Amino acid sequence: MEEIKEKNVEENTKEKTEYEIVGVKFKSTGKMYYFDASCIRLEAGDCAIVETSRGVEYGFITLSNRMMPTSALVLPLRPVLRKATSEDTAHYEENRAKEADAAKIFEQKIAEHKLEMKLVDVEYTFDNSKLLFYFTSDGRVDFRELVKDLASVFRTRIELRQIGIRDETKMIGGIGMCGRPYCCKKFLDDFAQVSIKMAKEQNLSLNSQKISGACGRLMCCLRYEHDAYEDALKNLPKIDSTVKTPDGVGTVFELVPLAGIVKVKFPSDDQQGFTYRQYPADSVTPVRKND
Repeated sequence: MEEIKEKNVEENTKEKTEYEIVGVKFKSTGKMYYFDASCIRLEAGDCAIVETSRGVEYGFITLSNRMMPTSALVLPLRPVLRKATSEDTAHYEENRAKEADAAKIFEQKIAEHKLEMKLVDVEYTFDNSKLLFYFTSDGRVDFRELVKDLASVFRTRIELRQIGIRDETKMIGGIGMCGRPYCCKKFLDDFAQVSIKMAKEQNLSLNSQKISGACGRLMCCLRYEHDAYEDALKNLPKIDSTVKTPDGVGTVFELVPLAGIVKVKFPSDDQQGFTYRQYPADSVTPVRKND
């Protein structure tokens, strides 16, 4: 009997190398989080009640049960409490309706307190223990008196979160210049860093109106092909470098990375201008300064 107890203790204390998890989202375009689902079976499309750092929440299953190594997880994992019942779903929908009323009251209160704030979204936690207001503002806002006022109205814990313009665009959504819904609203879980260098490498116009999204920041889609362009550019000469071509020595003035084309200019015969030709990358050779 003692041997069996010792064996159970060893198994419980042994460090786990993998967990059975499910992926959960709390908003259709929000980030997916992993939860411990070792005691329950859920499929993508189900709804579940889970334990989070801010309390009990109603979430949407986007990834069904699977084993995942601990190296790919942030531990400790919080558990899935249960599959959502019809009563849970009704309560969730009731909260959504209450959020619309809360938004109207919030707008009235910021007008009364004369605060420069723009409400973006309102969110009740599933257990109604907290009411969150997301807002934007050009600067810092002292909203301490506003919070006290809201707490007296809603009789719950109030939390105000100032968000950036990219988060605002993600929450509101819209149609991009490509004619499709904003990527951040449709499928992006998080914002990756985007730089003007990405636009340059893709030979895009550096006109800010053409490469900026509705949020006023560089478009997220500039990153999508960045790795492919970076790999292609490794095999091409630099702009303004001197290269040897089948027609002689010239200067690179433009590159078409994905097509592997190098455009070269040569002094014209009359020395009054240049002639321009293009070549496959493997037919031009960089000329070193010492050559």
